[in-house]
Amino acid sequence: MANSFTGSNFSRRGFLGLAGAAASIPLLAACTGGSSSGGGSSKTLKFWNMPWGNTAFNPLDKKITEAYKPANGLPAATYQEIQWANFTQTFSSAVASNTGPAVSSGGGTQAFQFESQGAIAYADNLLNSWKNNGLYNDFLPGLLDAMKVPKGYAAVPYNLDMRVLWYSKSLLSQAGASVPTDWQSFLDTCAALKKIGVYGYGTSAGAGSYTGGHILVSWMINNGGGLFDSNQQPNCVTQENIDAMNFVLECVSKGYVDPASPTYTSANAQSQWKAKKFGMGFDTAGLAQNVGGDALNDLVVGSPLTSPNGKKGALYFPNNIMMYKNTPSQQGSEAFLTYYYQNMSPLWTQATGIGLPPLKSITQTKEFQANANNVKVINEWQPISKTWAAPGGTALFLGVTTVDGTPAMDTFTQSILGGKTDAKTALTTLQNTIKANMKS
Repeated sequence: MANSFTGSNFSRRGFLGLAGAAASIPLLAACTGGSSSGGGSSKTLKFWNMPWGNTAFNPLDKKITEAYKPANGLPAATYQEIQWANFTQTFSSAVASNTGPAVSSGGGTQAFQFESQGAIAYADNLLNSWKNNGLYNDFLPGLLDAMKVPKGYAAVPYNLDMRVLWYSKSLLSQAGASVPTDWQSFLDTCAALKKIGVYGYGTSAGAGSYTGGHILVSWMINNGGGLFDSNQQPNCVTQENIDAMNFVLECVSKGYVDPASPTYTSANAQSQWKAKKFGMGFDTAGLAQNVGGDALNDLVVGSPLTSPNGKKGALYFPNNIMMYKNTPSQQGSEAFLTYYYQNMSPLWTQATGIGLPPLKSITQTKEFQANANNVKVINEWQPISKTWAAPGGTALFLGVTTVDGTPAMDTFTQSILGGKTDAKTALTTLQNTIKANMKS
């Protein structure tokens, strides 16, 4: 099954570009009152989706959407593909003018931004109805919890963007190295790879590549840390985080990280894997497909590492679908999403390149099971992965937009991977910047 993760950087990015525009929307809930009735409507229901995969994704997604046959009195659905370029402005303008979709996917934190502005129709009633048709219990562990805000469920999990450990079978064999199981054996494998001129901590943090920063937070989560406490406030300067960043700084100082990594785009990193200059590192679950060629059989997903604190964990991004109050029929929005989730499995079984599926039933299909790396990601990485809200909580919230693809995280990542700071200083600067941005 292919996983090209087209546009995945945008799916993870903070929806900050929307925040300014959304702030000018005066109480969206008040201006959508009559349009969100529960009954039927002669108007069509707009479904906007993103180009989540390769060129096969949107045509098949449109076909699934247009095959929907609503019950009497409920609106039919129309389909529109929204490009990642300028998507924040597309959505913010549409929501502000009440010309937007009734249902959409979008940026990974988009639902939480719009929820804070009163534009989201909560999914509680929909999810309760799914307890009767098997969908509710079909979701992978923890996914629904990530969508829960104080007033209800802001969205429904859709596709998963994971960060996992990869290694080259051929290069580890050439180096006489073992697949690591914990932090010390990770260092040992890096040292063995260095002897054959290969980097063991493959990563990228250049323009448009947020993977480098994601992995830094993954190390924190792996060690029992993270960025936010149980009150959803930044709490970065903890011993767990300091120890994790000291570990990364050790990797940098020992030459296990390519010095050019802070400038690498995702394409640059994939080229390093292809050239066999990266022998191990962290990336999306679609790395092998993205690199292509010999990598399809050479790159393998490793198991989650155990930290010195005896913990396992990583950062992940549960992309989602949301409903809006501006709909011709809330009952119609829920009926359409029920149909869509019951019929969306071909998006995965026909190799359209979308991120990993949220439903257990899709992961159990023969097509999904044919990809051993994807199976390992679902079986071993998904259950231990956490959102930006860790360690204080599981649910995403508005404050995570201060770190999701933001200058604050970019600066922090550059300082650590550049090796020109100490852990406590870098974490203190990050925490202070997050606090300032949350207040602004």
